[in-house]
Order: sequence, then structure tokens, then C-alpha cells
Amino acid sequence: MAAKKRHGIEVLTQFAMEVIRRSGEEALLYYGKGNSRIKFDEELVTEADSHLMEFFQDQLDNRFPEHQVFKNNQSNTDYTHDEKRYIWIFDPLDGVANFQAGIPIWGISLALIENFWPIFGVFYMPATGDLFHARADQNAFLGTEEIHVSDLKNINDESLLFTYSRFHHRYRSTFPGKIRDLGCTGAHICYVAMGRAEAAVIANESYQDLAAAGIILEAAGGKICKMDGSDFFINEYLDGQKINDRLLVMAPGIYSQVRNSLQESS
Repeated sequence: MAAKKRHGIEVLTQFAMEVIRRSGEEALLYYGKGNSRIKFDEELVTEADSHLMEFFQDQLDNRFPEHQVFKNNQSNTDYTHDEKRYIWIFDPLDGVANFQAGIPIWGISLALIENFWPIFGVFYMPATGDLFHARADQNAFLGTEEIHVSDLKNINDESLLFTYSRFHHRYRSTFPGKIRDLGCTGAHICYVAMGRAEAAVIANESYQDLAAAGIILEAAGGKICKMDGSDFFINEYLDGQKINDRLLVMAPGIYSQVRNSLQESS
């Protein structure tokens, strides 16, 4: 792989681990400091988001100045052999409502792609210290512990399904187990990856939202598909457009069971 020839995957991975932890330290300076008199402190979130983006860009410029950072209008799809073939996808805050309110379920995600092929993904939850990571097509980890999706063959009353905030406006459910919304898509996906939940329904996401967690999920044996069961290809959204399809994140073999328990409201 070209990444190994130029810097070495170990060097790139070490940088990712270091920078995401340091970004977490920076984020904690803002965590839970939203204005308590309002429901959602957009000013605090904007300030924190901007600071974290600038912090990451500075760290990358100091270490790998020719590397690119993913932008929502990313249009370069040409293969290249120079340093610009590396693109970092940095999502500074996933779960912003929790972040500003002082609820610990939020995170920072970072992925690296080379000529638009995934290299690795990292999802870090600074308030809990949980660090999920994986190299593409290898194993997934929480810290140093290898993780896998659930091996459950049939969903039951102990199964867990994560959903998004307006899920009940769209679906009626006969899912036999528990249904929860923790307010953080990256956490939902990583909890499926480690077998804490069997599936998650996600909506209104983007390439930036899913790049890192998707790598972790696949390395743990999971899959993201469209609600009709067709394949989902994340690289179709490299231009930054919103993903209009609702998606099902799951352990293999239970798609039909989960999907059949969800009926679209008329």
C-alpha cells in the first residue's frame, strides 16, 4: 500500500491517535458550558467546532503539510502519487446537544483515505475515555480490546435498537427489544460494532459523519445498508451532500428481522 511506502501506516496511525486525544482535551474546555437559560447554546457549539477544526488543521500542517482535510465541496477525484493523495476526514463534534448540555455521549471522529480508499478510522469519546479504532479490512478495537458485532441469530426482548430523534414520526415499531436514542450517531455505530446493540437506524448524515465509524463497523463485522436492503456506498457522497436515505446499521444476518419490525407510518 502506498501509505506504507511514504510514511508507514504506523506513523499515520500514531498521529491520528495522538491528535484525536489532544483534540478531546481541547473539546473538554467547552464541554457542558452551554448557557443553561436556553435549550441549545448554538454560540458555544459554533465556537468549539471552529476551535477544534483550527486545532486539527494546525496539527496536520505541522506534521504533514501536503495532506488535505476533507471539505464539504470536495471535488478532486483524480488519483495521484504525491502527498495530496491523503485526505483526512475530521468531524469535531458528533452529539452536539449532549456536548453543550454536559451529557457524556458525544465524540470526535477522524478517518484517513488515500486516493479515496479508506485507510483507518478513529472515534473518541473524551468524556468517557472510550477510543474506538480500526484499520480498513483488519480488526476493530475499543482501546486495546478487540471488538465484534453481536453474534445473535434472532432478535428478542433483550435486543437493542438505536434510533434518531424523529424516528417515531416515520416508523411504527414491533421491535421486540429496547429502542433508544443516545443522541450521537458515532456512538450508536460503535456500540453496534462492539455488540452492545444489534442495530441502529440513522438519518440525515453525511460522508463526514460516517467515514470513521463506518470503517470501525466493517472491521468489526458489521454493515450499513439502505432500508430496502440495497447496498450503501459511502463514496457516492464525497461531494459533501446530505445522505437522504435512512440507513440500517447492523450485525450480519438480522437485516430482515429488524426491517420487518419497522413499518413506515402512513
